[in-house]
Amino acid sequence: MSPVLPVVAVVGRPNVGKSTIVNRIVGRREAIVQEKPGVTRDRKELVADWNGRSFRIIDTGGWIATDEPLAKQVSLQAERAIRESDVVMVVVDVTVGLTDEDAQIARILQRADRPVLLVANKADDDRREREIWPLVKLGLGEPHPLSAIHGRGSGDLLDALVKVLPPAPEDLEPAENDGGDRMFSVAIVGRPNVGKSTLFNRLVGDERSVVHDMPGTTRDTIDTIVESEDGTLKFIDTAGMRRKSRVDEDTEYYSVLRALDAVDLADAALLVIDATEGVSHQDQRLAERIDGAGTAIVLVLNKWDLIATEEREQIQVDVADRMGFLGYAPTLKLSALTGKNLKSVLPALREAEAAYHMRIPTAALNRVVREAQQRHPPPLDKRHRPRILYATQGAADPPTFTLFATRNLPATYLRYIERMIREYFELGPTPIKIRVRRRGE
Repeated sequence: MSPVLPVVAVVGRPNVGKSTIVNRIVGRREAIVQEKPGVTRDRKELVADWNGRSFRIIDTGGWIATDEPLAKQVSLQAERAIRESDVVMVVVDVTVGLTDEDAQIARILQRADRPVLLVANKADDDRREREIWPLVKLGLGEPHPLSAIHGRGSGDLLDALVKVLPPAPEDLEPAENDGGDRMFSVAIVGRPNVGKSTLFNRLVGDERSVVHDMPGTTRDTIDTIVESEDGTLKFIDTAGMRRKSRVDEDTEYYSVLRALDAVDLADAALLVIDATEGVSHQDQRLAERIDGAGTAIVLVLNKWDLIATEEREQIQVDVADRMGFLGYAPTLKLSALTGKNLKSVLPALREAEAAYHMRIPTAALNRVVREAQQRHPPPLDKRHRPRILYATQGAADPPTFTLFATRNLPATYLRYIERMIREYFELGPTPIKIRVRRRGE
């Protein structure tokens, strides 16, 4: 997302259709939508375009005047989005009419000193459209009737939005991108309530995700681009993932799907484990999913400061035993809440990034494979000993190798070849994919 794009914040009280409007504007189902209040909690930023004008649109949680801690944090996120925006869309449910909360939001916006578009959502027909005029009492100008779910009025609303966007810079040249400088993305994943959002906020240096000691606070994936001394990273905070049998509501089901999609699309993953609870079966399943997706992985034992000194060694033994299939992955012991040992995260991710993108010369690769065969030849296959004739790296992200062999190679021998390649070329915390092609295939 380009930093020069204007920012449009979509705000309003809960359950007025803000996320449906955002999905309608971006033209795809990005924000999670359900017919009950409180589904959206974090701010979610997306890029949209209308008639050649691009802009960033921010979906926010419902604004509520309350002292309840979680709802108050959500409201503060919405107020912050207003301050950081160039234009604000405030959404009102025309089927309900004006409420005290609508009036309170209007008072905040009247002091915001930026263009405001008043959106009368759920105006699904002519009768509902005639009911928008009492909304003029909010003092935010003429209401724009809209049916976000059906698209009625969306073109007129976007035309009005483009008119109040800041002027596009005339001297801005499009950035060149040859495809080789794609941003390295890191998904932060784990079970509910292990401290993912706290770690996310620490890493991005900003109270970006809503953090609360109630499992399931994060409902959608939240992306933030971070500039560090070593370069740029994109962090993705995800919803907590539980076993399918324990996912007891539609909202959580779609949240988990988004989190799994984030894992599949990310270059690396920080798998956060609650050190006070140890490695669970679900942690193992998540690790298998990440490894199977070909995503580089770094294990994070969070809440390490709460572990007694005499218990730490046994916990590390248990992690090594239960996560043995991730022997290549580093394990970081830290406290996201206090920030202790947090400085170890970025170097580990940079190491994973370098290994993830590594390209190995064919001659050097074949030299290592020949040496490996000389040390330990492949086991017999039906009284014939297989041979690896040639090896090549077919792809990176992650490193993917093809072995041309005379016969089938057993999985144990492929793991041996993988280990030799990993150790010799110091591939570090990234998965390796090995494919075998038999001669004649």
